[in-house]
Amino acid sequence: MPLNYHMPLFRPPSEGDNLIIQATLGCSFNRCSFCSMYRSKSYSQRPLADVVADIQQAARSQPDARRVFLADGDALSLPTDQLVAILEALHTALPRLSRVSCYATPANLLQKSAEELSLLKEKGLNLLYLGIESGSNLILKKITKGASQRGIAEAMSKADEAGLKVSATVILGLGGRSHWQEHIDGTIQLLNSAPLTYLSTLQLHLEADIVAEFEAKFGEAFEMPDDQAILLEQQRLISGINPPRPVIFRSNHASNALALAGNLPRDRDRLLTQLEAALAGEQPLRPWFLRGM
Repeated sequence: MPLNYHMPLFRPPSEGDNLIIQATLGCSFNRCSFCSMYRSKSYSQRPLADVVADIQQAARSQPDARRVFLADGDALSLPTDQLVAILEALHTALPRLSRVSCYATPANLLQKSAEELSLLKEKGLNLLYLGIESGSNLILKKITKGASQRGIAEAMSKADEAGLKVSATVILGLGGRSHWQEHIDGTIQLLNSAPLTYLSTLQLHLEADIVAEFEAKFGEAFEMPDDQAILLEQQRLISGINPPRPVIFRSNHASNALALAGNLPRDRDRLLTQLEAALAGEQPLRPWFLRGM
């Protein structure tokens, strides 16, 4: 019997084939002006007994599950003792389990102590999906991210010190045509200051019901970049990244005009060559009707 999810349900593309357990509903922040994912929900922490019941039900239908994603928006906002109980229940019910992941925000990473994060790693939490969106303090303020470059870097470092892998996302286009260089340069500065394992880029898309809020909070006229402008942002970003450790880079999310994959800095030249070909019209871009938003 499949789990009865509280919809809508979102997960990273790489978790598409994995077991999803809802530990929370909605997003504890839920005020980012570019994101409408959880606007139809009020944030709540699901009772532990309900989560454990879901785990046991899932184990009966998927006893060999190896990977689990804890939904919704940021399960890391749960009290540490509750997260520990969920992780223990997962590993008891699923003997072949090798990875547990969840979304995280800079704020709930900063709210956990180093000891708490290390305990969660010890209990089987492996990977955090962290939306950094931008490293520019100007852009972070304009999109109501509720975070600063310094705070995001500190959050990433805390996770790394606890042994947790971080998969960070950057949204190309957030600065519009007026502030794109500020957006990218601030992001480069952030990515070069803190360790992470995975980096992916998405291309900005605003749902119709959130456009007015986004533009109002941006505080000035916002002009959506076209694909050529987005490729220039990607080019500038890849050119400038010199991370503390090698990073697995992807731009294969369906929103992207051009899918890229490689390791940075090792594959920088190859990726830039692909971008140059796309900018020159020598490499086709993903058609709009194939872009899953």
